[in-house]
Amino acid sequence: MSDLSQVWKQLGTYVRGSWVHQKLNNGSVVGKVGRTLRKSGNGKAKKREFGTKNVQQLLMNEELYSRFTEWGQVIEQDVWLIDDTAFYTELYNLLGESALKAENVELVIARLSENNKFYPIKVFERLNNFYQRWCQGEFIDALPDANFPQQKMLQVKAKNLKLGLRAVDIYTGLNVLILLFELHRYARQSEELKQKIIFYPSGQPDTANFFTSQLLRVINYSDSIEVGNFASTVGEFLYAGNFSGAYLGDANLTGVNFTNAILTGTYLGNANFTGANLSSANLGAANLGDANLSGANLSSAILRRADLSSANFSGANLQNANLSGADLNYADLSSSNLDSANLRGANLTGANLRDAVISHAIFKSVTCFGANLSGANLEGADLSQADLCRADVSGVNFMNANLTGINLSDSILFSANLQNAILHAADLSYAKLSGACFNGANLNSCILLGADLSRVNVSNVNLSEADLSGVNLSEADLHGADLSEAVLCGTDMSYANLTGANLNSSNLTGAIFNGADLSYTNLSYAILENVDLTGANLEGIIWNDNQTWKGVRGLETAVNVPAALLATDD
Repeated sequence: MSDLSQVWKQLGTYVRGSWVHQKLNNGSVVGKVGRTLRKSGNGKAKKREFGTKNVQQLLMNEELYSRFTEWGQVIEQDVWLIDDTAFYTELYNLLGESALKAENVELVIARLSENNKFYPIKVFERLNNFYQRWCQGEFIDALPDANFPQQKMLQVKAKNLKLGLRAVDIYTGLNVLILLFELHRYARQSEELKQKIIFYPSGQPDTANFFTSQLLRVINYSDSIEVGNFASTVGEFLYAGNFSGAYLGDANLTGVNFTNAILTGTYLGNANFTGANLSSANLGAANLGDANLSGANLSSAILRRADLSSANFSGANLQNANLSGADLNYADLSSSNLDSANLRGANLTGANLRDAVISHAIFKSVTCFGANLSGANLEGADLSQADLCRADVSGVNFMNANLTGINLSDSILFSANLQNAILHAADLSYAKLSGACFNGANLNSCILLGADLSRVNVSNVNLSEADLSGVNLSEADLHGADLSEAVLCGTDMSYANLTGANLNSSNLTGAIFNGADLSYTNLSYAILENVDLTGANLEGIIWNDNQTWKGVRGLETAVNVPAALLATDD
């Protein structure tokens, strides 16, 4: 501990003078720190290299720590210990060569929190004032005698480093931006400070200083020396920041960290968020139209009433996200994770949800007109009152889902799994249901007008009070199904298996049972006008005494016709 203490003292001397510079040339301080950092290094070259890098970081940390304590101090009222000219010079000298690292900034802030000479509010105000002026290009556009970035560049050139004027200016501005984000987060931990230290990268909304596209200009300026420079330099420091109301259209924000950030009402149209982390971010009422969020993490994010039309969410993580009322017109959500997400009232017209995981999600009252949900997993989801008219729902897993009142008219449900699903009062008119599984499903009062259920297994399914007028149920398995009080006018049940089915009080006017197996079927009180029973198996059927069989066709070719029925027909 005594060695390390001595090192810190030497580092402190360095930042205030040239003594350590001289010692560094002799190797004494580097050697001392190097030995401290690599006690188990065994003298390897890589360890020595690692130790040298750490020395440089330690020197930077110590200098930054010292400057932070001085920048906020005043000699007397309105007189700074470090005046503005010296302050700007120090910023460029200290921050103009390379980007700050997260671990180093965090270490400095942690040390400062224990220093009673650290005045965060004053430091924040001075850094924020510099940032606002830097955003306007004031420093790089200044005359040579007051051009701080130019002066720093000349120092850099003297050291034979390849760093241009713009790079010096950009590094300095972005590093100040990083420090402002860190102070903003530091203040969140104190009730007193969080009311006085609030950083708005584009200025505070609804004030004279608010410039909606200020941060966008910073991003574009930063990327002028290298594409993605802003994201790679500042991206990891954006979490928990306040970007409310800012304009960031077309911004390159690849891989940035917006965790817990406030982006309410922010314009992010056409922005690139590929691989970005927006978990728990608040994007309420934000505009992300045509934005690229492929592979992004938006778990638990708030996207209520956000404009997400035509956005790319392919492979994105939206687990537990709140998308209620969001506009997802023609959005690409293929292979995305929407498990337990809230999409109540969202508009997904024409959206691509192919192979998406939407299990246990709230899809209540959503509009998915013409959407592609093929292969999606909606197990246990709530889709009550949803509109999936003309949607492609082939191969979708609706197991245990709530589909009460859903509109699936004219939709494609080939091989869909509707096992144990609740389809009460659902509209499946003209739906294509070939290969769909309805085991244990409840289709009470649903509308299946004109739907294609040929060869479909609906055995033991509750279809009571359902409207199956004109439905194609040829060769379907309806054994044990409850069709009581159902409407089956003109329904084709040729060669269907209705063994033990309940057709009590159903309307079978014009129904076709050609070759169907109706053994032990309950036809009590059913309306049988113009029913075709040609070749049907009527073994053990149940009917009531007052039932009329007039107009029934095909009894002469039906098999196992009960003698009592024949007597009634006579």
